Amino acid sequence: MDSSGKTALPAVVTLLSMLSTILKVTVVLAAIAALIYVTMAVLAWRYQDRMAFPAPRSPLPNPETLGIPDGKRIALVTSDGVALQGWYLSPDPAPESGSKAPGLIWFYGNMETIEGIAPVLRRFRPAGTGLLVLDYRGYGASAGEPTEDGVYRDAEAAWDYMAGLPEIDSTRIGVYGRSIGSAVALYLATERPVRVVILDSPFSSGREMAEHHYSFLPVSLIRLSLDNLSRAQQLTVPLLIFHGTEDRIAPIEMGREVARAGRADSIIELIGAGHNDTYAVGGDMYVQQFLQFLARYLQ
Repeated sequence: MDSSGKTALPAVVTLLSMLSTILKVTVVLAAIAALIYVTMAVLAWRYQDRMAFPAPRSPLPNPETLGIPDGKRIALVTSDGVALQGWYLSPDPAPESGSKAPGLIWFYGNMETIEGIAPVLRRFRPAGTGLLVLDYRGYGASAGEPTEDGVYRDAEAAWDYMAGLPEIDSTRIGVYGRSIGSAVALYLATERPVRVVILDSPFSSGREMAEHHYSFLPVSLIRLSLDNLSRAQQLTVPLLIFHGTEDRIAPIEMGREVARAGRADSIIELIGAGHNDTYAVGGDMYVQQFLQFLARYLQ
């Protein structure tokens, strides 16, 4: 072997050694990445109920301490034995003797509680209408852990309570649902004779929300249905939707899809509003449209 061959051989050996090291490092990194991915997938499958229902806890004060002197705390038990806490605000003014008032059941968003939305309830409370709001199981002061099926049982309990009140006309009960509450409201509207539906920032389905926010994970992992589109298609009652044009959590196209599916009377697009500031951006116009829609179909 000449001198040039003797010189090239160590270089080749060195190159092969470097390539071997790079390959080993690549394999290790790929294994770590795969492990991280699998771990994320397992966590997403295992904890998706907690992701959909973060369930903030807070005590439930008496309504009068938050500026609603004629409201009262209520406690009821669902069909599967979970104790729920809530507020009932009786019709103001009260119905005339021998007549009954309409009712409204309020389903709030996933990071809310009754205590947190008390100012909203004061502002949006319809005149002459009973208003019921419960903390979902696991939320606020209610017992239990939230699941999709569980919050549907909560909605049924709310209906049973409201429909059983002597001052409420059970043929004139409406529902309002915001964000995750839109799924609860639509569920109830397809299972009970709800008279009117109002939604704020509804999404199309749990699966589409997962695809939007976690596109790197296989949708086959999603156990939650939360299928607002299919339930909206079943509606036979008036529907009004509010949705922010800059919503990054449930994009406005989802709201438009729900509006089309439910043959909504109207979708009010709040220019510049995101997911959590629709009340602030909508302002007095939001309140006025909300109250007028309820008055048209409940009074």
